[in-house]
Amino acid sequence: MSNSSSFVNLLASQGCIDLDSSEPPSSQGSEESSVRERRRWSPKEDVILVGAWLNTSKDPIVSNEQKAGAFWKRIVEYYNSNPQLVGTPPRELGQCKQRWARINDSVCKFAGCYEIALKEQRTGQNDNDVMKAALDIYSSDQGIKFSMEHAWRELRHDVKWCSSFQEKDIAKEKRKTADFVDVEGPKPEERPVGVKAAKAGKRKKSGKDEDLAKLEGLMEIKK
Repeated sequence: MSNSSSFVNLLASQGCIDLDSSEPPSSQGSEESSVRERRRWSPKEDVILVGAWLNTSKDPIVSNEQKAGAFWKRIVEYYNSNPQLVGTPPRELGQCKQRWARINDSVCKFAGCYEIALKEQRTGQNDNDVMKAALDIYSSDQGIKFSMEHAWRELRHDVKWCSSFQEKDIAKEKRKTADFVDVEGPKPEERPVGVKAAKAGKRKKSGKDEDLAKLEGLMEIKK
């Protein structure tokens, strides 16, 4: 009895196993990591991330034309050091990069919808009418409501982002042109003239030559 009690005391002192727990010791860490990865982004966090991207892309030291690793490392540092996020768990590079990709894709699609709404704006309509029309176009095209208006308002007037959006739009149009297929299809190749057809043509030609010779002979006689 003394041996068994001393063994339990030894395990308890080392803290390696929880005898009352049905889960392995490592499960807690994996659950915490999973919760951290699934943490939702708030509109405030989105705006801070957008600001981090814009400021880093304009930085002469590290621009988005240089290596992507250094560029995104700078963005994550800028984001996590924002004073508005004090007390919140820091975001990792992969999380920031994935979230930016989603923001950028959604905002680019909405920007196209907004341009269409502007072109279709009628006399007497104001900015609110254009915005409502753009939201309706987006919802119709994508099948979901546009949820990144807060990010769009941060990006819409920024020269750096607008230039990247226009370059993306031009590249998309070029791909469409390259993928265009002529509806008429390839023209059928002319079949070579067969042997029989060639002989028949020669016979027709020789017959005409004989008729022409006879006609010329009659004309000579009349003279």
